Amino acid sequence: MRVFVTGASGHIASAVIPELVAHGHQVVGLARSDASAGAVAKLGAEPRTGDLDDLDGLRAAAGEADGVIHLAFKHDAMFAGNPQDAVQADLDATKAFGEALAGTDKPLVTTSGTLMLAMAGITGRPGTEDDQSEGGPRVEAANYTTGLAQQGVRSSVIRLAPMVHSDLDHHGFTSALIGFARDNGIAAYTGDGTNRWPAANTYDIGVLYRLALEKAPAGSTLHGVGDTGIPRRVIAETIAGKLGVETKSISDDEAPQFLGFLAGFAGLDNPTSNDKTRELLGWEPTHPGWVEDVQTGHYFA
Repeated sequence: MRVFVTGASGHIASAVIPELVAHGHQVVGLARSDASAGAVAKLGAEPRTGDLDDLDGLRAAAGEADGVIHLAFKHDAMFAGNPQDAVQADLDATKAFGEALAGTDKPLVTTSGTLMLAMAGITGRPGTEDDQSEGGPRVEAANYTTGLAQQGVRSSVIRLAPMVHSDLDHHGFTSALIGFARDNGIAAYTGDGTNRWPAANTYDIGVLYRLALEKAPAGSTLHGVGDTGIPRRVIAETIAGKLGVETKSISDDEAPQFLGFLAGFAGLDNPTSNDKTRELLGWEPTHPGWVEDVQTGHYFA
C-alpha cells in the first residue's frame, strides 16, 4: 500500500514509518523543510514538501495514495498560546483528506487524545472507545473523521494517551514534566496526586497505526493506551527519584509556575481502557510501561 503520512518527521512517525516499511508498505511523508525531508528519508519514506496550510497539496497527496495517516498537529501554535489556530488547521487538513478520499473505501487514520474524554467530563472510571463528545478541542476533527464512514472512507481515529514515551520521545509530556522538575528543583503534582494519566510506548503505537491502516473498520475510534492510568503522584515520584529532587503537592493556582503549559491538564483524571481496540485489531502492547521506561534513564542522559 502507498501511504501518505503527515507529521512524518515527528515523534510518533519515527515509529510508524519504520513499522509500515517493515511490513511492505511504501510511505510518502510530508516534510516542511530540508531538515525534515532528510529525517523522513532516513526513516525509509519518500519526502514530499508541504505543510498543513497547503490544502490543495494535501488533497493531491491523498488522492495519489492508497491510504492516509494524519499525525501532524501545530504544537508550536499550541505552545505559543494559539490553540484555536492549531485546532482549526487540524480540522481543515482532515476535511481536505475526506474530500480526496470520499467514495474510495481507502483508509484514513487520524489522531486525537484521550484527555478529550476527561475534558468532556468522563472521569472516575476508565474511558472507553464508545465514549464520545459532541465538541471540544480536536473533537470536531475526530467526529468528522468517524462520519466519513458514511461517505465511503474506511476512517478511524486513534486517541493517544498524553504520555507517549520511549527513547524516541524528546518533546512530549514526559520530557516536559522532567524539564519542569529539573528547572524548579521539585517534581510537582496537584492535590493529593491520585488523578490518573494513561501512557503508551511509542513502539507499540507504531504497530497500532499500522493495524488501523490495514484493518480498522470504517468509523472506528481506537485507544492508543498501554498503562490505563498512572497516579500523578507516582509520575512525580518516579521523576523525582531519577533527578534527586523532592516531590511537592501544589494548588491549581500554583500549577502554571511549576507545570507550565501542562497546568491546564494537571488535575484531570483520565484512566482509559484499551479493551475494544485490542479485541478489534488484535493489538497487544509489548514494550515497557511508563514507570519501567523512565527508570531506564534514557530521558535523563
